[in-house]
Amino acid sequence: MTSPSPAKRFNWSNLGTRVASATVLVPTVVAAVWFGQVWFLLLLAVCTALLAREWGMMSAPKAPVGVAVAVGVAVLISLVAAFRGHYILTWPLAGAGAVAAALLARGAVERRADAAYGVIYIAPACITLLWLRLSPAGLSWTLMLFAVTWFADIFAYVTGSILKGPKLWPRFSPNKTWSGFFGGLLAAALAAVGVDLLAEILPRLPDTDLTWPVAAVIGFLGGLATMTGDLWESMLKRRFGVKDSGDLIPGHGGLLDRVDGLMFAAIVVAAVRLFDQWGWLP
Repeated sequence: MTSPSPAKRFNWSNLGTRVASATVLVPTVVAAVWFGQVWFLLLLAVCTALLAREWGMMSAPKAPVGVAVAVGVAVLISLVAAFRGHYILTWPLAGAGAVAAALLARGAVERRADAAYGVIYIAPACITLLWLRLSPAGLSWTLMLFAVTWFADIFAYVTGSILKGPKLWPRFSPNKTWSGFFGGLLAAALAAVGVDLLAEILPRLPDTDLTWPVAAVIGFLGGLATMTGDLWESMLKRRFGVKDSGDLIPGHGGLLDRVDGLMFAAIVVAAVRLFDQWGWLP
């Protein structure tokens, strides 16, 4: 018997569910990014609450509410401080929240550090996302970040599902392939160049003042960070013995399953943006 063709092996039903979810989520995210300021802060606040809830359920199934509240409050307070421009206060606030999460998880988890890590995991990504959007030309840079992570994730899934081939890291993520990895990186680089070109054409988008090769490198680094974040979350889920972080988004699982790569990519792209402000980019 001959094996089915790659097209027949492709999970079209799951792709359809993913697309339907994206149809709802993408316009909401883009609108919040576009209007910025308090609207973007509100988006991050809602996401923080949902991520804290999922982290509490994964890391402390015997006491999810207490851990979720500690993690969520710590990150939210840090976000408000960052929004007010007090970035120097965000890290001690987040540190205090991590300690509180560990204390609340006493007796509920094998290692209380698992609960505390929720703050360390979520806070830096949210703070850097907010900083990136509020920085000069932040609209274009933030749209570039989201385009890079979305393209990396989508085309890694599509390319890997169609071409298949050797597994990337079967111990922690048996469904990811090297073909998907390289397909996602290429798509991420092209997405960054595309947003950079749009910023030069559309008057509403501030110019990033990047050359297209630099934009491609930023996309590549952002795509690499996206893949790394995805693999890191796979290891965390294996550690906690769960398949998905939740069931909030049909076809994707929990919100953490959807933004795991974005959380890593946000830090990388924000760092590049900081280097750009310092004049370190060509």
